[in-house]
Amino acid sequence: MPEKTFTLSVVVPAYNEGPVLPEFHRRLSAVMDAMPCAWEVLYVNDGSTDDTLEVLYQLREQHVAIIDLSRNFGKEVALTAGLDHTKGDAVVVIDADLQDPPEVIPELIEKWQEGYDIVYARRKARDGETFFKKLSAKSFYRVIQSVSRVKIPADTGDFRLLSRRAVNALSRLREQHRFMKGLFAWIGYPQTAVYYHREPRFAGQSKWNYWLLWNFALEGITSFSTIPLKMATYAGLCTALGAFSYALFVIYKTIAYGDPVQGYPSLMVVILFLGGVQLMATGIIGEYLGRMFNETKRRPLYFIQKFESSHLHAAEDQFQPSADQASQERTV
Repeated sequence: MPEKTFTLSVVVPAYNEGPVLPEFHRRLSAVMDAMPCAWEVLYVNDGSTDDTLEVLYQLREQHVAIIDLSRNFGKEVALTAGLDHTKGDAVVVIDADLQDPPEVIPELIEKWQEGYDIVYARRKARDGETFFKKLSAKSFYRVIQSVSRVKIPADTGDFRLLSRRAVNALSRLREQHRFMKGLFAWIGYPQTAVYYHREPRFAGQSKWNYWLLWNFALEGITSFSTIPLKMATYAGLCTALGAFSYALFVIYKTIAYGDPVQGYPSLMVVILFLGGVQLMATGIIGEYLGRMFNETKRRPLYFIQKFESSHLHAAEDQFQPSADQASQERTV
């Protein structure tokens, strides 16, 4: 048995992942048992409606912690709940669908031991995805890179390793609208990439349809950039200048040549164009206003229905928080 030189926590959000969890846990355990570390895996059941929770209890052993959220809060909040309860010197975040292979974890650990606080897994290829999904993902990363002051790595999901220092920094960020890829980048600290081949799903169906992906993209852009507001301002300014120039032209034409009958089609085009621009700008403002409204409520991010701790929690003799205490926002 290799000497246990550090502790490692693995956070796995799970929403309706019952069919894939046994194989995922088998592969993860095989990787972790070969590592020179004491380890735990925290499965976060995000309000699943299938047999995910029952499967997790079947997998229950000393390395496994189970966080059962009171309802479906979304993947970003489920990740936060898992990170809040980790005990390891380093923490790995990985999905349960086996598109991100657990066998890459030793490479992440090697980079962490070289002194990096965040080691993110960057995809070399995305098997099992449609051309349109690949194109939209590539476009999203390029757009958010161009509009955000925070440089979010392209072709990178949530699969990564974080040092304890990085996890503690993330625990201080309690905003309601959570775009975790942006938060991982926002905290800074030394970061580097490990490249891997992304595999198709082992079983089950993806929970992300195009409508959810579109909303997720809006979440990322509005969380880390005010460029849309500036674009609305510039669009309004350009429209106003165009309308003023056109008004001067109409006045000149009337004085110079007379103006018999006003053109109804051109009038409607101008009205519809100006109305469309105004509605677009109002919608952009509304997106930001809605986020401000949600943040001012200061609601807890999540509530826990049940928490089953791992041996790392027991070994450290830590106080196990209740559902209410674990979900309250931390004050700093």
